[in-house]
Amino acid sequence: MIRGLYTAVSGLVTQEAKQQVITNNMANANTTGYKSDNLAVKKFDDVLIQNYDKMSAGRNVRNIIGSLSNGSRIDETLTDFTQGMLQATDKDTDFALEGRGFFTVRVTAADGSEGVFYTRDGEFRVNNQGYLVNSSGNYVLGRNVATGALEPMEVGNSKISTDMNNNILLDGQVYYNFNIVDFENYQAMEKVGDNLYSGENPIESQAVVKQNSLEKSNVNIINEMVNMMTVMRTFESNQKVVQSIDETLSKAVNEIGTVR
Repeated sequence: MIRGLYTAVSGLVTQEAKQQVITNNMANANTTGYKSDNLAVKKFDDVLIQNYDKMSAGRNVRNIIGSLSNGSRIDETLTDFTQGMLQATDKDTDFALEGRGFFTVRVTAADGSEGVFYTRDGEFRVNNQGYLVNSSGNYVLGRNVATGALEPMEVGNSKISTDMNNNILLDGQVYYNFNIVDFENYQAMEKVGDNLYSGENPIESQAVVKQNSLEKSNVNIINEMVNMMTVMRTFESNQKVVQSIDETLSKAVNEIGTVR
């Protein structure tokens, strides 16, 4: 009976984690370039149930009763990198990627250290210093066409446009090329917050930059609502099992065997 209690509780923990993932997806349904998550669940190894109540030739022998599941456990969180729909905008600093790939941004931490991260969110703007930055103020990186250096892109007050080679043109002249990268194994990438990802060993991307466009979140809000209701029903079922076992144990302790 105690094993059954552990099985039901493991189900409660798993469903709670699923609910958190679904809630986060729904909260980011309107976040530009957001990729939905899904919780992968595995089961614990089954336990062999046996006893020695069976008699054979005057001796107790092992009797295999069967196996008992120890319930479910959280395996990993998987991100769905399916491309979202592209939405046209009227801002020259809005960019979307058509195909596999990520924009590159440089993030400066509070301690002054810098790191390079990746995003599908192309909702950029020009900061007070004239550089192209993302919504969090992090520099968007590009290749300087003249020097070949990977650096923040200084656009100033120039008219910004792009061409088919993902170049940034300022007042009609090519100055930078977007540093668009891809990865062979997306599941090795990690979400680090602010719609950014960390990744190792980037490779060249074949994605095309679309100006005056943004990639919408790939969250299907209807599916997420259905998943939420399923999780709630499953949670309630496990909760009733726990309550039932708890009541049975209470009776076993307090009533069975009581001398009257």
